Amino acid sequence: MYQLEEKIWFWVLGVIPVIILLFLVLQFWRYKAQSKFANKEALKRLSPNRSVFKGVLKVVVLCLAFASLTMALVNPKVGTKLETVKREGVDIVFAVDVSKSMLAEDIAPNRLDKSKQLVTQIINNLASDRVGIIAYAGKAFPQLPITTDYASAKMFLQGMNTDMLSSQGTAINEAIKLSKTYFDNAEQTNRVLIIISDGEDHSEGAASVAEEASEEGIRIFTIGVGDVKGGPIPEKRNGVVLNYKKDSQGETVITKLNEDTLKAIADAANGVYLNGRNTNEVVENIRELLNNMDKTEFEAKQFADFKDQFQWFLGLGIFFILLDIFLLERKTSWLKKLNLFNENL
Repeated sequence: MYQLEEKIWFWVLGVIPVIILLFLVLQFWRYKAQSKFANKEALKRLSPNRSVFKGVLKVVVLCLAFASLTMALVNPKVGTKLETVKREGVDIVFAVDVSKSMLAEDIAPNRLDKSKQLVTQIINNLASDRVGIIAYAGKAFPQLPITTDYASAKMFLQGMNTDMLSSQGTAINEAIKLSKTYFDNAEQTNRVLIIISDGEDHSEGAASVAEEASEEGIRIFTIGVGDVKGGPIPEKRNGVVLNYKKDSQGETVITKLNEDTLKAIADAANGVYLNGRNTNEVVENIRELLNNMDKTEFEAKQFADFKDQFQWFLGLGIFFILLDIFLLERKTSWLKKLNLFNENL
């Protein structure tokens, strides 16, 4: 386990592309100036020990120096002491719809990105609860098992997209069934499944499956993303909209937020339906609902002590700076033997 103490210093990495750009501009200018002064053969005679490779190597070393010093400023910390702590919380599984209809942009920036924002903000407001993540479309797929590692949860969440599952469509019942395997204690009364979807459901009996889950002690909250008026599904390449999804008759498909389906699922599982348009309202409502639930005590392992690692990167950065200073742009004996870029021809 590691921590990054001062992430703001990552902006220093922006110096690296500037260095590379300046080097390329300088090389181009030098080439143009030298070509006006003399031809290639004459230049070799006038400056036989000049090395193209050394110039490239100096830029690489300088970039590595800046990268190392940046990491020293960020100060990575490595966990050195693992201890077991007791916590009280609720087990929450997020089921995120990743079907193609979630690309519709009737809610900014689109339904899937809005879903990620909602889940991220909910996680940010949790204290000692455990979380898990499920992705589903035509099938449900486990993304992250129940854990207290919120950083990992948000990392897995950001990696979710509509291409991760080959089986398209929307089968909410599959997500509900899979969520049952996430909860490891049958006696728990604080088990929550939060479904984030546009409500399009191509499966049958999602409400009855939700009722069965409720009988096993799982409460289901549903969050609807999208607009009831609907919107087309863009087909993009490299971020550019090429077309919109068509049906078999060649008509543009309009996908709409189906609140009725999501309300029926929530009602069947002793839960609540929330419209996801206002993120702050959703987060506040979820917080109140969770606070009113019974908390279960569980044990969790966490790192209690972290050790600074900046000194390693600082030493590496100083090494690269010294190497750059003593790395001359003329050929040395070892470089002549290597004959890189056929410079001795």
